[in-house]
Amino acid sequence: MNERTPPAVIRQSWTHLRALTPARIAIGRAGGGLPTSAYLEFQAAHARARDAVHAKLDINLMLEKIAARGWAARNVRSAAESREEFLRRPDLGRALSAESKASLSEPMVAPDVVIVVGDGLSSVAVECNAVPVLEYLWPRLAAAALQLGPVIVAEQARVALADEIGELLAAKLSVMMIGERPGLSAADSLGMYLTYDPRVGRLDSERNCISNIRAGGMDAHAAAAQAANLIGSMLAHRASGILLTSRAGRRAQRSINPE
Repeated sequence: MNERTPPAVIRQSWTHLRALTPARIAIGRAGGGLPTSAYLEFQAAHARARDAVHAKLDINLMLEKIAARGWAARNVRSAAESREEFLRRPDLGRALSAESKASLSEPMVAPDVVIVVGDGLSSVAVECNAVPVLEYLWPRLAAAALQLGPVIVAEQARVALADEIGELLAAKLSVMMIGERPGLSAADSLGMYLTYDPRVGRLDSERNCISNIRAGGMDAHAAAAQAANLIGSMLAHRASGILLTSRAGRRAQRSINPE
């Protein structure tokens, strides 16, 4: 019996565009399917994404890195008791555990800004990018004479967990640095969610987001600069999200067309 000759890989004429994006374009085909190399890379990317979702953030190491830079830090947990529960019950990741809530209810000086580092859906992103962003952002905020609370390192955290943390600390503004949902092009993307007057029940439309912070995306310096500018604007306009856009737009219009 003659062995069947495997189909040759048919190349795309626009292969050169692959240098401009990490997206899977111009990968060609072999018969009616993917070339073997493209198929294997897809499987590897999927495995990296799954690993990033299930990996546990080394909390002690993160706290050590923050303390080594002279910043106060505290550890809290969400109401999700395990990684499995965190993935099944997003609502539990948005609320503090009873123990953590009690610890943050102790009297302290109300900060202008509280920064929360949450593992989210990619602890890999947090381990790679959180401290580099903090190294650029913290000095900018300190130079602006803002009162900064301790860095809160949160386990099993969703974005909205920063609302409850900010409310308990009576912070004017919260910044959640969190691992984003991994994709097949990047499993190490960090997001920053900034909310003025954080409190339980805030909507996503009341936040501002800076995303794709990673090597190959937005670098730590650029992310910190953008966050510092946003924080200044939020404190000046006493708003965030779509309300910030509206208020800033009205003020700009008044400056252009004074009455």
